[in-house]
Amino acid sequence: MSSQFDKGHNVPVSKMEVPGKQYKMPSPAPVNDQLPTESGGYQLYKATGKLTGKKALITGGDSGIGRAVAILYAMEGAESIIVYKPEEEQDAQKTKELVERKGGEIHLIRADLRSHETCKSVVDKTLQIMGRINILVLNHGYQMMQQSIDDISE
Repeated sequence: MSSQFDKGHNVPVSKMEVPGKQYKMPSPAPVNDQLPTESGGYQLYKATGKLTGKKALITGGDSGIGRAVAILYAMEGAESIIVYKPEEEQDAQKTKELVERKGGEIHLIRADLRSHETCKSVVDKTLQIMGRINILVLNHGYQMMQQSIDDISE
């Protein structure tokens, strides 16, 4: 007897060291510009220009969800800035290449966002480059389990 979970899209699972680097992911390669189908395959995302003229700031935009957001936003007409840590340069450059291949405009800011001052600096640089921010995607970081809320630092 089969269930509803036997068919359709299955997300491949892999384990990586933190921070993960998309270029080091095992096969199959992540899919950034396609949507899963009910049959378990993929179909190209069909853009309609919903974000034409919009300016997006995407943290953690070098890989994974952030990369997919940057690519899909480019397909929808947005100009983006992605923020990434210095050790993620290779992934960031690949994201830039993929966004530009879709006809998008993207800027890169290398920064470690663990301090308030750096976050403010990134926003200031973004405003200098693009003039405004219409969309903010806070996608950086990773989950660290804590026993108590008191164990969480600023």
